[in-house]
Amino acid sequence: MPLLFLNEKSWGTACDPARAERAMADFVDAVRAAAAAGGSGTALVSEVDVKALEIAEGYPVNKWIGASPRNRVLWQRLRGLQGRSPVRSVFPAEDAADHLEYRHDGEVILGLGAAHFMDGIAVSLPVARQWQADRVPLERSELVEDDDGTLEMRHDTVDVRHLSAEPHLDGHLDWIRETRRQGVTTGSRIWDDQADLYPHLTFLPRVEGQLRGLNPHWVVPVRRVLEGLEEAVAAWDPATMAEPEWRTKVTPEGETRKRVCRFTDLDGETRTFDLHARFTPGAGRIHLRLVPKERTIRLAHIGGKIRPDL
Repeated sequence: MPLLFLNEKSWGTACDPARAERAMADFVDAVRAAAAAGGSGTALVSEVDVKALEIAEGYPVNKWIGASPRNRVLWQRLRGLQGRSPVRSVFPAEDAADHLEYRHDGEVILGLGAAHFMDGIAVSLPVARQWQADRVPLERSELVEDDDGTLEMRHDTVDVRHLSAEPHLDGHLDWIRETRRQGVTTGSRIWDDQADLYPHLTFLPRVEGQLRGLNPHWVVPVRRVLEGLEEAVAAWDPATMAEPEWRTKVTPEGETRKRVCRFTDLDGETRTFDLHARFTPGAGRIHLRLVPKERTIRLAHIGGKIRPDL
């Protein structure tokens, strides 16, 4: 759920309207792709409302919106993403970055600097060549206090994550996924974000209650096992492999226990989910079955070891 920080220096530069149109279309596609990868909570952060900006000199966003029905659709898609302004509104405290200054090519640059400070991603309108990259170097000046209490300004160079076109997102996807996983601290979040976090896994409805009531000690272990299952199924080709190359230990139940692993599937049929992965502390189990036609595995149980009814 990263924050996307608008690079104000990439707007209002000189270019012809046709180039501005292409740049705006690429920008909308890139932002929407980042938001899709980032999931709920992803926001576009800018110092002023995007509608108040100029795409190019003399070509404000309002004029672009009215230029064609396609532009209106693109604008609606962009506005579908949560927007926040000004930039300081997302800082942990309004003055949190007052000891820092970021420059690019000698100019103070707010959006890119905020993206680095807040560990987010900067997004630019791809008009100038300098913004057509997945990382942008910045000069950082930081006011620091020495051991003796004196203040001095230190200077270094840092790279900020950046995108201005959809292909730039490829270099940031692993980081985005890890950021989202680290943000999952409850079983309810696992359930609510399952489609985004684990697109190759499907869950029976009965699992919702198990996840929402998940012991806090089990949240991280369960999350890690699900991540391993997701990675395995994402690389699985059912046409050439009977089952995925598991990234976590997955074994079948013995014949005498298969009867306790039968559950009502999504289509109403009762099936055996005897394959299971383990997690600790305790005897944690995730029961599943392979669904090769859908290139997925279906999960029927997340919790303690299933005990037979007495």
